[in-house]
Amino acid sequence: MIPTTLRATAAAAVLGLAMATLTSGARADAFVDAAKAKVAVVAGTKSSWDGPTAGPKAAGARTIVFVAGDMKNGGILGVSKGVEEAGKAIGWTVRVIDGQGTVSARTAALNQALALKPAGIVVGGFDTTEQKAAFESAAKSGIPLVGWHSGERPGPNDKAGLYANVTTTADDVSEAAALWAVADSDGKAGVVIFTDSQYAIAVYKARAMEAVIKKCGGCTVLSFEDSPIADSATRMPSLTNSLLQRFGDKWTHSLAINDLYFDFMGSSLKAAGKKGDGAPKAVSAGDGSEAAYQRIRSKNYQAGTVPEPLNMQGWQIVDELNRAFAKVAWSGYIPKVHLVTPANVGADGGPKNLFDPDNGYRDQYKRIWGK
Repeated sequence: MIPTTLRATAAAAVLGLAMATLTSGARADAFVDAAKAKVAVVAGTKSSWDGPTAGPKAAGARTIVFVAGDMKNGGILGVSKGVEEAGKAIGWTVRVIDGQGTVSARTAALNQALALKPAGIVVGGFDTTEQKAAFESAAKSGIPLVGWHSGERPGPNDKAGLYANVTTTADDVSEAAALWAVADSDGKAGVVIFTDSQYAIAVYKARAMEAVIKKCGGCTVLSFEDSPIADSATRMPSLTNSLLQRFGDKWTHSLAINDLYFDFMGSSLKAAGKKGDGAPKAVSAGDGSEAAYQRIRSKNYQAGTVPEPLNMQGWQIVDELNRAFAKVAWSGYIPKVHLVTPANVGADGGPKNLFDPDNGYRDQYKRIWGK
């Protein structure tokens, strides 16, 4: 069997070579073929541990605070549970404060966290640039900060005072979602993209998806919709109706930066006579919520998601904080991208309605920590 990494490299090489050397008609076919090859790779199982195998032993008893951007967001909720689970395993106390989906509430939550004078703070699901003053206060106090989806890229952000940002690579996540739409439509997708300009990472992922669709000669970006995630319950039903009126059957695929957008589209699509497994087919570039898994499993107005390994990332966050306490470099670990569709929704933790790789990550981290 060809290793996953080699197959991914081969698929990318085919894509680049095809686009560079072929005529326009053949180039379009080659792009679609390469998209299908890449989709097959990212949909494969993730059963081998590819994360760190060495690091500092567990620090003594600590209290850390997880400041959540919005606990209504399934991704943030999932990673917070992972932090709590890992915190218990390493012997720390974890407090969770909800930023409630608004800038002012997140500011208050961060200030509350700082007032508690914890050993470390986790910033869950909002940008460092939004809370510059609070981050500067944390830096002055010597409290290390680890983020989850707190910027466009994984790893340290010295300018923002972030020891490490835990996330998959946004470009890879976006590419996987967009290429699925290309592959599923045989290169004829009419796409609406949903994002939230409050978050730099959201705009980054949305523009990356848009760029992939625009490389597909027979595909069209029908609309680029900026709609606040926190207002999805009230905005998405009417926005869905408006898009149906504007584009009709030209709208074949929806791409979003979060599954939450699709929580509130189904009723409008059903009322318009759209089938749950028909167009417009919805695919999310993160985070793989429980509701998204249920929709994918039942083919109920969502066809796929590119989920984060939320619980595993919670364990990584605790490991990164432990490295920060020991004053060593971050682990360098960037989880690989995974695509979930009805064909593989039962694998890699699917029965639990989340992406939870069967790669032994809990035992791996416990071994590092000496637990």
